[in-house]
Amino acid sequence: MGAGHASLDEIERVTLGHYEANAESFWLGTRDHDVSQNIAAFLQALVSQWGRDKALDILDFGCGPGRDLQTFKARGHRPTGLDGSHAFCEMARQHSRCPVLHQQFLSLGLGENCFDGIFANASLFHVPGQELPRVLRQCHGALRAGGILFMSNPRGDAEGWQGERYGHYMEFDESKICLEQAGFSILDHYYRPEGKPRDQQPWLAIVCQSQGLSI
Repeated sequence: MGAGHASLDEIERVTLGHYEANAESFWLGTRDHDVSQNIAAFLQALVSQWGRDKALDILDFGCGPGRDLQTFKARGHRPTGLDGSHAFCEMARQHSRCPVLHQQFLSLGLGENCFDGIFANASLFHVPGQELPRVLRQCHGALRAGGILFMSNPRGDAEGWQGERYGHYMEFDESKICLEQAGFSILDHYYRPEGKPRDQQPWLAIVCQSQGLSI
């Protein structure tokens, strides 16, 4: 399933334009969202790998205005934000006092072996399906050996525009294949909101760990 008639440049430009134009209302609408289940699942996997008392290098991939950066910093870690929206980057720096990288998802410059964990909450679904394998491999390369990738995305079996935002929606089996091909092994997955029937759980969360890639 590809990007169809829309070019990658158009997908990124229009989607980011939506967030730029709605940055303040997005912050007001999401700053109190309860993502504690996701943060707990991510940090539990990190603790299992590196122990409870170590300050870890965490990349908040698609950090938006910086809500979760504040949480990771308050837990004693060293978070870095990343977002394609200039407005979000400025807000995230102001709200969290953390370093924030202004990078678009389709032109990342993450470096190698830089992070213990990557927290991608409601962000990677904006990557078109044809580009997702490359982006996941870049995330893999940015993680130290055994590093943790957490991703939470709206689930489904479709790709395309919803208003001015482009989305690529997958169920668990397809997500698992993509992640394993990029060098990750699945540690856990669950559906949100917690405690609802499956047809009322639109979000799929996956915790995975980087493994060695064969050449």
